[in-house]
Amino acid sequence: MSFDSLGLSAALLRAVAEQGYTEPTPIQRGVIPVVLAGRDVMGGAQTGTGKTAGFALPMLERLMAAGMPAGHRRVRALILTPTRELAAQVAESVRTYGKHVPLKSAVIFGGVSINPQIAELRRGVDIVIATPGRLLDHVQQRHVDLSHVEIFVLDEADRMLDMGFLPDIRRVIASLPRQRQSLLFSATFPDDIRQLANKLLREPVSVEVGQRNATADRIEQAVYFIDKGGKRDLLSWLIGSGDWRQVLVFTRTKHGANRLAEQLDQDGISTAAIHGNKSQGARTRALADFKRGAVRVLVATDIAARGLDINELPHVVNYDLPEVPEHYVHRIGRTGRAGNEGLAISLVAGDERSLLKEIERLLRQQLPVRNLDGYTPRAREQLPKRREQPQGQNRHDGHRQGGRPGHGAQPQRHRGHGHSQGARQRTNGARAQGPGRGGSR
Repeated sequence: MSFDSLGLSAALLRAVAEQGYTEPTPIQRGVIPVVLAGRDVMGGAQTGTGKTAGFALPMLERLMAAGMPAGHRRVRALILTPTRELAAQVAESVRTYGKHVPLKSAVIFGGVSINPQIAELRRGVDIVIATPGRLLDHVQQRHVDLSHVEIFVLDEADRMLDMGFLPDIRRVIASLPRQRQSLLFSATFPDDIRQLANKLLREPVSVEVGQRNATADRIEQAVYFIDKGGKRDLLSWLIGSGDWRQVLVFTRTKHGANRLAEQLDQDGISTAAIHGNKSQGARTRALADFKRGAVRVLVATDIAARGLDINELPHVVNYDLPEVPEHYVHRIGRTGRAGNEGLAISLVAGDERSLLKEIERLLRQQLPVRNLDGYTPRAREQLPKRREQPQGQNRHDGHRQGGRPGHGAQPQRHRGHGHSQGARQRTNGARAQGPGRGGSR
């Protein structure tokens, strides 16, 4: 099946083609025709499989098919996301896919000045992509009118509930018209999300691709058992001995993220931290530096598990295991995207073994354990202290060197420590063949 067969207009097909994609992913094949038919949808698929394109493309198509209202533009579509990074990413996707249609969009989130957002809303927009808190600020101050919304999208719904957004979601829904199309998307669907869906959606079509709560099949997963006090040494050694050049590391707390970033920097590994206490400007700069290779490691709390999109990110490390098993799925879903392979390592201390069991129960598989061949405490001190290559010279270990899919670069296996031990662990699920979160999610 090609995008041409999904019922999208020439303008949208042109935008998709300009991104180099011809074949939709399984979630897109399942969702786009249903959304175009005007049905409510509950869509589920692994991270990185293109859920954003699944709702953005048919949303744009339906808005255009309904015609452009005369006079001042009013908000006709609302996309709600849990984090600022995800809102910005979805907004970029909407602009990319809608570049050849006369629809205007605005992104609204906190941590930045509200005044430019007010000015943009006053000029008139068709689509708003927002986080709940800042959107409600605009609603209360009457900067935005949601009474004409035709399509409402709740993205990463499970994360919304994890972050305590349910009261805000209910307040937003109260501002929407009763007659509307509602779309709910997430990579995981715990019972409370299904209860929310039953109240939000009308006779929804459920479209789920792959095993529920599964991880992408291109992600190799492994566990190292290590005392809590030895995690920093082991992490530095893994990065140095494997020559890992781009690593996303998750910690449980903001303070832990800051401390680990400082320690890795002391080890000669350029590192930045990103978490909720950082200003939006600092978060944006840290992510941009990481993407372009100016820093080698990005240490993050779970705020970055949604909305952080790097197509060829080769390594994710759980320095601390998450207390919510579903967060593991979203964390490691930052790698193995857009058809690339990825490696997800978890450093597990004795008091985290129960958390590991919960994760394995969710995944319905036992994660392979690697031994510590070649590693001794403080082995990192024997590694040469290397700073990063000049900007633009970044090399992704085990992946393409300067290439993109379809441009001649061939994927390789990881060269990091321990890859000869055990078979690559994969779970059933759809491989991304079309736009994932690089161009869509």
